[in-house]
Amino acid sequence: MVILTGGAGFIGSVLLRKLNDSGHDDVLVIDRPEMERSQNLDGKEYRFEECDRFIDNLDKIDASNVEAVLHIGAITSTTETNWELLERYNTDYSRKLAAWSFENKIRFIYASSAATYGDGSLGFSDANEMTATLKPLNAYGESKRRFDQWIIEHGHDLRCCGFKFFNVFGPNEYHKGDMASLVFKAYNQIRETGAIRLFQSADPRYKDGEFTRDFIYVTDAVDVLMWALNNTKVNGIFNLGTGRSRSWNDLANALFAAMHKPSNIIYIEMPDNVKKQYQYFTEADMSKLRKAGYTKSFQPLEDSVADYAKNYLMQANPYY
Repeated sequence: MVILTGGAGFIGSVLLRKLNDSGHDDVLVIDRPEMERSQNLDGKEYRFEECDRFIDNLDKIDASNVEAVLHIGAITSTTETNWELLERYNTDYSRKLAAWSFENKIRFIYASSAATYGDGSLGFSDANEMTATLKPLNAYGESKRRFDQWIIEHGHDLRCCGFKFFNVFGPNEYHKGDMASLVFKAYNQIRETGAIRLFQSADPRYKDGEFTRDFIYVTDAVDVLMWALNNTKVNGIFNLGTGRSRSWNDLANALFAAMHKPSNIIYIEMPDNVKKQYQYFTEADMSKLRKAGYTKSFQPLEDSVADYAKNYLMQANPYY
């Protein structure tokens, strides 16, 4: 059995499909109760358990029957300010599940976040010694940083894999609301208005739309997780991006091209609450993952945006 937390969510449900396709039919999906009816789960093989009930009864699970724990679930809102909630689900929940996995010698793979890097002024190195020095811009990023630090301080990075996800986009993100990717939100903007709205720059070093992100397609990200599952001797905390930063303008133009529409970008003022925690540049240093043995290339931005638009967003059934 594979335990998959967050299995009804965005990355988790794509991972669930990959698990099924590779022969893993006994998957226990852990998620919020309302996600049990998510369309992300349609057509997949799994059993479902509510996240609070699961963690409260963790010691009752027959660990001898568990091959791996893939801990993808979390509160992922970068605007969440309830620290007690974030600490409970993103830090304490993760510690309890990790400790149980290590005690029972179960493969543990978990999702961290590039939000741990804050404004990027300290760089984007996934070296262990950097973690304690990082200053995330929001409580979500800090909750993830604290768990990474706990893993490192206890030497657990030698017995598990953690991945700092950069800007992931792709099918099955439709329920995420404000936290959905720009590709998904912009697709609907283009359909309705023929234009995409991007923030104006609030930093004189950057022109409008020219601040950049390391965008990674969800299927590429999940391929790395499957590689970690199948290579049990690989351990550590790794960045998970493409290693190439691209601008918001690049992303917008790629989507216009995929939809066969003329580019029409409207720049709007950045809200004050966003200005205080905005990242103008992210780019994953992928050398540690490559050194660990991951050799598959990542899709270029234009190709992945085109695949998302044409094979999912433009289809009657957009689910992966």
